[in-house]
Amino acid sequence: MTMRIAVAGACGRMGRMLIEAVLDAPDATLTGALDLASSPSLGRDAADFLGRASGVSIVDDIDRGLAGAQFLIDFTRPEGTLAHVEAAVRLGVGMVIGTTGFDDAGRHAIAQAATRIPIVFAPNMSVGVNVVFELLATAARILGPGYDVEIIEAHHRHKVDAPSGTALKMGEVLAEALGRDLREVAVYGREGHTGERDATTIGFATVRGGDIVGDHTVLFAGTGERIEITHRSASRVTYAHGALRACRFLAKRERGLFDMRDVIGLAQGRS
Repeated sequence: MTMRIAVAGACGRMGRMLIEAVLDAPDATLTGALDLASSPSLGRDAADFLGRASGVSIVDDIDRGLAGAQFLIDFTRPEGTLAHVEAAVRLGVGMVIGTTGFDDAGRHAIAQAATRIPIVFAPNMSVGVNVVFELLATAARILGPGYDVEIIEAHHRHKVDAPSGTALKMGEVLAEALGRDLREVAVYGREGHTGERDATTIGFATVRGGDIVGDHTVLFAGTGERIEITHRSASRVTYAHGALRACRFLAKRERGLFDMRDVIGLAQGRS
């Protein structure tokens, strides 16, 4: 069965990668391409940047963009994604959401929508990153409180939220494995006379520059040794392929909120 997929943020770096991945997938077809009303590419074929013709025009009208779609893949910004969520619920379209930077209200709105439609919501669609989450939990449980934990992430100059959603998810995974509450132990920056490091904290360091797709390192610093677990993305294609895998997963669901652990089979026992 061919998946009918619309893509939000069609003119962005990730949107274009998603469009290319959908067009190249043998089990998918592109049915819609959404972008902002201010986009100079409105009305153009969504695959113009590839020198190809998809037969799908870039539009700013949500209903037009979702007409005929089975799924919407959205890696945009919270305010846009939440508007798309409302439309998807109204039209019965499943969603794959890779947008980061939501506040509690935004996450609640997505959870509520998932009682009506199927949604995969994950800060990182890379299969490799989600395997790393599992490695981090295992390492944290084994190493325990004798190792200081620091998370270092780097992204391109255009990224608007910090720390990255992936880094925050790493922090949540680590805190849970260590029996801590990330809201109480996270340290997001150090400057001046900070005093000695609190052994229970989980630190975050952020780098923004150039065209870095996404680098994440978790450092476990003990006495006499350091352990580093690193994931580096060389291309956004891994996120696009993960998003398509998420659509295949949703094709068998009518409603519910899922993440990439569900998609790749690491959350056994969940439906």
